[in-house]
Amino acid sequence: MIKEFKQFALRGNLIDMAVAFVMGAAFGKIVSAFIDGMIMPLVGLIQGRDFSNLYYPLSENVRKAREAAEAAGSGLSLENAKEIGPVIAYGTFITYTIEFVIIAFIMFLVIKGMNKLRSNEPAPAPEVNRSEQLLEEIRDALKK
Repeated sequence: MIKEFKQFALRGNLIDMAVAFVMGAAFGKIVSAFIDGMIMPLVGLIQGRDFSNLYYPLSENVRKAREAAEAAGSGLSLENAKEIGPVIAYGTFITYTIEFVIIAFIMFLVIKGMNKLRSNEPAPAPEVNRSEQLLEEIRDALKK
């Protein structure tokens, strides 16, 4: 049983998959940093407010606290609003949606490039079994 597990663990496909998971996790962190550090501030600049603090208050306490903070000239951050009561953080959802679309598009480009490289390889000739070969010979003989 140990020998079978060793064969399974050292198989090339399993190691390739493990490397792919590690690379995917690192790539996800890079994309998250790109989205959080570069894309969302631009979206916030266009929108005129901090995108990460977009939320909808679900309790009256949060609504009152937000109104009081806005009257004082500042806003109630998402973290502070969560401490007061329940909120729907739709800014975070939109950020993750944009992140998903970017990752999906990049993966699409990678797979498309790999498929283009594979299509340049000649397709192997299909093997003809013995009975099909005999039938073709009979057909060719009957045509003559």
